[in-house]
This record gives sequence, C-alpha cells and structure tokens, in this order.
Amino acid sequence: MAPMDERSSSVTSSPLQLFSMMSPSPSLGSPYPWLRELKSEERGLCLIHLLLTCANHVASGSLENVNIALEQISQLASADGDTMQRIAAYFTEALADRILKTWSGLHKALNSTRISFPSEDILVRKLFFELFPFLKMAYVITNHTIIEAMEGERMVHIIDLNSAEPAQWIALLQALSARPEGPPHLRITGIHPQKEVLEQMAHRLTEEAEKLDIPFQFNPIVSKLENLDFEKLRVKTGEALAISSVLQLHSFLAYDDEFLRKKSSLASKNSNGVHLQRVLQLNQTTLGELLENDVVNRYSLSPDSASSSPPSFTGSPKMDGFLNALWGLTPKLMVITEQDSNHNGSTLMERLLESLYFYAALFDCLESTLPRTSIERLKVEKMLFGEEIKNIIACEGVERKERHEKLEKWIQRLDSAGFQSMPLSYYCMVQAKRLLQGYGCDGYRIKEEHGCAVICCQDRPLFSVSAWRNRK
Repeated sequence: MAPMDERSSSVTSSPLQLFSMMSPSPSLGSPYPWLRELKSEERGLCLIHLLLTCANHVASGSLENVNIALEQISQLASADGDTMQRIAAYFTEALADRILKTWSGLHKALNSTRISFPSEDILVRKLFFELFPFLKMAYVITNHTIIEAMEGERMVHIIDLNSAEPAQWIALLQALSARPEGPPHLRITGIHPQKEVLEQMAHRLTEEAEKLDIPFQFNPIVSKLENLDFEKLRVKTGEALAISSVLQLHSFLAYDDEFLRKKSSLASKNSNGVHLQRVLQLNQTTLGELLENDVVNRYSLSPDSASSSPPSFTGSPKMDGFLNALWGLTPKLMVITEQDSNHNGSTLMERLLESLYFYAALFDCLESTLPRTSIERLKVEKMLFGEEIKNIIACEGVERKERHEKLEKWIQRLDSAGFQSMPLSYYCMVQAKRLLQGYGCDGYRIKEEHGCAVICCQDRPLFSVSAWRNRK
C-alpha cells in the first residue's frame, strides 16, 4: 500500500506527464511487469488511459480486447490504494458487470446469493452525511429557505420525499421554536419505503417537539416515491405547504428510457468509437492541460455539455407527471437538491467520462480527510459510490436509476412544470458558507448560479440546491 503522504493521481490532481510506452494495443500480452514499476503519477494517468480503452472496447463489443484491458487494469487498481487506484477498481468492476449482463444466465448465477440489507444502506448513507458537508449544506439551505418563506404562517406542512434523516427537521424545530411570533403548528409528512425508518423518524421528531413545546404531527407514508398515492399526503386548506426533495427526482428519468432512446439512437450509433481515438491522439501533453483546456470534454461529451448555448431539453412523461402532481398541491415552496453532473448521457463513454470526474472529486475528499485503511471510508466508497458507479456504467433501461443531470436541465424541467425559481437569500448563502468553514478539507466551495447554490470540491460542481414556488 502506498504511504499516506504519496499524493493521489486522480483526474482532479496536479498535471501528470503522459508517457510514450502507453499503447491501447492488445499486443502487450500478459503479465505486464512494467506496470508495477510505474510511479504514482504515471500509474494514475495510465489507469485513466486503460479505463478509456476498456470502455471503448466494451461499447464496441470487443470481448478479447476488454479482457486484455481488464487484466492490465487489475495490475494497477486497488480498493485500498490511492484515489485513482481506488476509483479505477470500481469503474473496472462496473465495466466488467456491463459485459456480464450480456449473458443473463451467467450474470444471474454470479449474483444469485447476493443479499441486500436495508440496514446497511441506511448506515452507509448516514456515513455519507457525517463524512461530507453536502447534505448538511442542503439541509441548512432548505431549512433557512423554509423559515423565510413561512414567516408569519401559523399552520405549516412539510412533505419530505425521502424521510430518512431526522437531523434536518430537528434543526428546523429548534429554529422555529425561536421565532419572535412563536412556533407554528408543524406537520411533517415523511415518505420512505421502509416502515422502520419512518418509525424512528417519528420517535425522534416527536420527542424533540415535546421538549421544545411545539405543536407537531408526523404523518408517515410507507411507499416508494414512484408509487406514491397523493391522496395520502392529506394536504389541507389553510396550511402553508413546503416540499423537500433530496437526491430523489433523477430516478424518475429511468422510466422514460425507451422514449428517450428512440430520439437519441441515431446519434448513439457512431459516437462511441470516435471518442477514444481522438482522446488518444493527444500525446505528449499533461493531464492538467487536458483539464484546463477541457480537451477531453470537447471531444467526448454530449453536445449540450460542450456548448455554451442553453442545454437541450427533452420531455420526460414520468418526471413531468410527478412534477405536475406536486404543482397541483400548490406548495408555497419546494426545495430540490440534486447531483450536479451529466450522468444521463446516451452513450457509455459520455457517462464514464462525466462520472469519472464527479466521483474522483468525492474520492479525493476522502483521501484528504481519512486514512486509506479507514473502515468508514471503505464502506462509503464500496457500498455507496461503487454501487452508484455500477448503476451508471453497467445498467440500462428502468434498472439505471442514477440519472444525474446538470442544474440547467432541472431549471428547464421545473419551469416547464409551472414552477418559478426563488433566488436564495444572501443570509441563506452566508449561513451555508459559514458551515463549510468548519470542515477540514479546504477544497470545498459554494457558489451562486441562477439564484441557486452549487456546492463544489476543488471548483468541480457536485451538488445543487434550488428553491421553487408555483408560478401564478
């Protein structure tokens, strides 16, 4: 294992010198002893090269070349190494899983004994909440926006589209108890597929409300979001309604995959084979220059990602239907937090490049704050980030839920659904920036964009928080 002071060679690190011995040709054979002798920076850039090579072979269906590339990567990647070694391990697993899915029987057999424990999923998401500032930032912004919008209201109803973390609403209860005019009667409707999670939420929030002497009700709805019965929300006349959605809406895009695929099928046919060829022509340069000049993006990303013009927008019936139903509730406020990256491209190479940048930034954050042997770090990387990477890379159709999109797309989508943007207040942004100052990693930033908050790591946008109201 590399020592802790050896710097990571991720796509977000300092410039790395490209060396001439890298070749996508399968003629190198196996084993590859020279790979083990690479320095950290050379190894990181070689891994990027090999991942791009492997993805190109996966997209073209060249199984022999896929196997050679995977064998080369296995000499360098490691789930307990530096940032690039760790992230390469999970992208490699995702590419291999995509190939295995073409043999459905083999794939099912290899996964037949795999068991998913809901308690583990809850645990790893709590670790994400604790180790990163992103959700804390989203909760602070959401709560401050709700407090500002609900000033003077006596009956407040909040609908939480993923009611799993009591910390957000405990903080809100404490803030409402200090209102000069006194706290309102607060009702929170929590939606979650697991009854036990909602029971814990109800207990924690009711206990806090009693301690603060705030009139409070918790309305649990055990349901997946896509199956939500809106009648159970019990929205009443005379109450001011707020809706909170944290990392939930993007999954609705999965249900319209067939609709979107027909529109993009022509563009998808020939694009994958061209991406890697152009990237590999950029010899004798540095990774830093690639990133500074956005060369990889220029050659490999979708047209709307590389263009300075407004992003294209395609309707999504399932998403539109859900947003229209929310609009029909006439909320006074809706606050949405989403990943701010384009992981919903029509081609494999688009998604790999975008997600490589995105997750490398997250892995870098952990590299700067936790030792490589940290169990908490390994759990978040494998059980959360690794599963998301696998879903983005290996899955298609309804199975591919992690369809993250850029803020510009969400602005267009919500505008079309009848919502109007509510710029976040100066005080709200000040509070969010103040929270960031308490974190050990100095790479975190928050910036204002279109009246919304965009949370970044090393200037890489990662999450957006936006506020909306019904357009009158």
